[in-house]
Amino acid sequence: MAKYVVHLAFDGDPRRLAARPAHREHLRRLKERGLLVTAGPWADDSGAVHVYEVADEAELRGILREDPYTAVDGCEIVLLKEWTPIM
Repeated sequence: MAKYVVHLAFDGDPRRLAARPAHREHLRRLKERGLLVTAGPWADDSGAVHVYEVADEAELRGILREDPYTAVDGCEIVLLKEWTPIM
């Protein structure tokens, strides 16, 4: 399993806020399955950081395609990178 960091940037599109409950439910299910390590928005709600533990980047991209935020404009992946934590 590999860990990946995803940095999302949000714009002001109200459709993203409408999709937020479904997005958070999606994240909750991923956490229960052990695929999501942690996730949360920046304090100013300009974006978010998610940390995933998945087999590979292909699996992660599939997870991201299923995220309700993907269906709306207003959410952009700024960074998707494999991460090697030391602590």
